[in-house]
Amino acid sequence: SPLMARCMVNEKQARPIFYGAMITEGVVALIWAAAATYFFHDKPELCIGKSGNDMVGVIANEWFPKAIAVICILGVISAAVTSGDTALRSARLIVAGWLKVNQAKKLNRLYVSLPLFVLVGLLFWLNVANADGFNTIWRYFGWANQALSCFTLWAITVWLTKARKGGWYLIALLPACFMTSVAVTYFCIDKFCLRLPMEWIPYIGTGTFALCLCLYYVWRARKHPAMTLAETGIAPDNI
Repeated sequence: SPLMARCMVNEKQARPIFYGAMITEGVVALIWAAAATYFFHDKPELCIGKSGNDMVGVIANEWFPKAIAVICILGVISAAVTSGDTALRSARLIVAGWLKVNQAKKLNRLYVSLPLFVLVGLLFWLNVANADGFNTIWRYFGWANQALSCFTLWAITVWLTKARKGGWYLIALLPACFMTSVAVTYFCIDKFCLRLPMEWIPYIGTGTFALCLCLYYVWRARKHPAMTLAETGIAPDNI
């Protein structure tokens, strides 16, 4: 969370904090996936016409007492709320940095935040006005998350290539290529994007592209001299 990031005093703390958060989120997702698989296998009729949000309520109300069901549903809602809080905070900082608006003053924060609040309000209106609004928003929210992971992984790959000798960059390059193929494949086959026929063509094409991209990067990286720690601007005790 942003609060944890501000409390960090050494970059070494990023691994247990952020890795721990990702692993915890993954475990929670696996628990819900297992619960849904078990529950709706015996009662498939209960999932007909239900969204993901509805299914959470159905499982909680069927398995738990009312008080526990409320806590369970609130826990799922809090996950979305914290994601929204982090997303809005990040968006504000990005816009403020791009416009060079100092965020030390609360009034400046409000100036940048208000347009973002209006945009979020329009998304809420779409969710209410359109029966399929939530699914549409969630579809592109998920794709945007994967696209962001692509950019982040590529940035880390470049940094590792410049700052480290040897094959350190491979730990970011391989997932970067994989996530790039996933994001591009979705963009090719989704009905609201390119909507290419014969889905196997985009799968093979993007997979081949990712493999070629990976090999090309390895070839270029071998010719790129590594930067010294002084050139990276990072203190040795923080690595």
